Amino acid sequence: MLGAIAYAAAGETPVSAEALRTLQLVAGLFCGAVSFTIFAQGWIMFTDKLSRQRLYSALLFSILGILDVLHAAGIYGIKLFGLETGFRLSNAFLIISHMLCAAGMLLIFSTPDRQISGKHKISVFAGTVLFTVAGIAWLYTYQQVLPFSLFEFQEHPAGKIVLWPGILLLYAAGIFAMLYRNRKERPTPTSALTVIRALLFMMMGFTLLMAGDPAELSLIHTLGKWYMVVSYYFVLKGVYYLTIDEPFRSQRDVEARMKHMAYHDELTGLPNLRRMKETLGKFLSAGKEDAVRTGIAVINIDRFKAINDSLGYSAGDKLLMEVGERLSGLCTEGEKVYRMGEDEFAVIFPGPRGNAEMESCAEELLVSVNPSVMIDDTEYHISLRMGLSIFPDDGASVDQLIQYADMAVHHAKEHDLIFIRYNEGMKKRTQSRVELENDMRKALERDEFFLEFQPQFSLASGKMVGMEALVRWNHPKRGLLPPNEFIPLAEDSGLIVPLGEWVLKTACQHNRDWQLQGYEPVTVSVNLSMRQFRQYNLADKVDAILKEVGLAAKYLELEVTESMTFDIDTALNQLQSLKRLGVHISIDDFGTGYSSLNYLKNLPIDRLKIDRSFVKEVMLDGNDAAIVSTITTMAHHLKLKVTAEGVESEEQLEFLKGQNCHEGQGYLFSKPVPARVLESEFLNRLAG
Repeated sequence: MLGAIAYAAAGETPVSAEALRTLQLVAGLFCGAVSFTIFAQGWIMFTDKLSRQRLYSALLFSILGILDVLHAAGIYGIKLFGLETGFRLSNAFLIISHMLCAAGMLLIFSTPDRQISGKHKISVFAGTVLFTVAGIAWLYTYQQVLPFSLFEFQEHPAGKIVLWPGILLLYAAGIFAMLYRNRKERPTPTSALTVIRALLFMMMGFTLLMAGDPAELSLIHTLGKWYMVVSYYFVLKGVYYLTIDEPFRSQRDVEARMKHMAYHDELTGLPNLRRMKETLGKFLSAGKEDAVRTGIAVINIDRFKAINDSLGYSAGDKLLMEVGERLSGLCTEGEKVYRMGEDEFAVIFPGPRGNAEMESCAEELLVSVNPSVMIDDTEYHISLRMGLSIFPDDGASVDQLIQYADMAVHHAKEHDLIFIRYNEGMKKRTQSRVELENDMRKALERDEFFLEFQPQFSLASGKMVGMEALVRWNHPKRGLLPPNEFIPLAEDSGLIVPLGEWVLKTACQHNRDWQLQGYEPVTVSVNLSMRQFRQYNLADKVDAILKEVGLAAKYLELEVTESMTFDIDTALNQLQSLKRLGVHISIDDFGTGYSSLNYLKNLPIDRLKIDRSFVKEVMLDGNDAAIVSTITTMAHHLKLKVTAEGVESEEQLEFLKGQNCHEGQGYLFSKPVPARVLESEFLNRLAG
């Protein structure tokens, strides 16, 4: 149609005045209809994601729609609301419409977009309605005195000189604002490009409208009106992108990300347990004839908690990502790695394969993982353990297979195995372990724990100089349980923290009671677990216990392990806080960990305790003898005391004396004894 009008404008095809009037009327009504469509789109669609640009665009075009309808009515002189319309008033509506459109588009798209509330939407809508009603009432009341002649440019050429370039500048400023707002986005959003096209057509249409006298029927004026129709179409399209397409795409992207997060591990990017269950279910097709033999292997990083606690969570995350990448790289076609939990991964081995072949594939995957890992420019060696369960021999459902594979890997850890397949005996042991954990939660309340004390003696004088507090559990059904049965369970379950606090308080209370009874004061040693040592308020808790019990800090020695000093900054801060209380610090089982001598000289410690594994073979193994000698010599140079653990023979004692070891502890002197025995047999002797 634009081509036909342009052709007519060139004077080659005469067009009657009635035809031009009809074309302008149709164009005006079309613009009005599109304006109300823009309003409906921006106001109704995705109201939960309503933005400032969408709201104000919708309201702007609702006003423009009313003006376009009034302009179209003026072409035929239709009387609206008692308002006498005609070319003069129609011309005024047209100019006002362009002024509002140009200024409104500039203001709307030159400032940052943002989400708005429902209350804001209602208040703006109410204000727009009041403004529109007031405007119509004003026109109706003052139509005889309004200076509409200002818009008749033949009588007032100055108005044309001011309005024409002014409105064109506003349109140009709107285009520049949109380009500037989206300058960093590549590619430029489709909605922005579409609105820019609309503004360009508006500029062209307004130019054609101003080229002649809008109060007269002319081909140029009619062409300008249809350019406005095209511009409104682009605005409609742009608002569609803003209100429907982009929110829909955004919502779809959010849903895709949420779905990905629901089925993938955030840290490693591997599929998670939920995805693994779905995939495993497809392989099993439980109860159907197409079920195939399938294996599920659970892989555990040995001592991950110690690494995480000692080196920090950042190092632990790096280790997990590295292990996940290595496992994924070693999987063959059809095999898939999943992240199960904190330190566990899983691999599905699809059939058809025999049990022996599946076990061989699983074990081969495990041993193929390179154990050397670089973390923060330091090389560490890790060990992995694997438990395997196979459908349908070991379990008939997804949950059973995963549970049994997890049982198997924990059994491998307990028995120092690299790989093991599930068997029925593991289920019974796991049930027993769960029962024991439940019993442990009640044991503290029921006073089932008690302490034994192992004396420590000066090798030079033979005098008792201290004692180590050791926790014991008198189970109501199982009797006296050795520490290696319940201490690892307490560490895994987190119960080691309240248990450790109970041990610390009880040991201090016993020592204070003996002092009040008149016995010579000695130091009591208490082991700290890794979880206790990582507590940010550990020093405050120790201080509170000492004050509550009334024990001087110098009569308490806290034992830490070498692994607790991996993260030297954290360890240093924690140990300094404890030392400020006045307590003694010793490193237990020294020589079995990974202490750096450079770090050791900076730690605020008082004593090294030589691990019993070196003392045991000191008379038979020259290497152990050299290690003990080296540790003792080093301690003397660092001005630290040395205590040898596990002293069981006179030969060991004489060797340790020859190395100038300060103190000894072991069965040669005494096994761990109850508090009353320590009091009667050792404290009394010390007093005598």
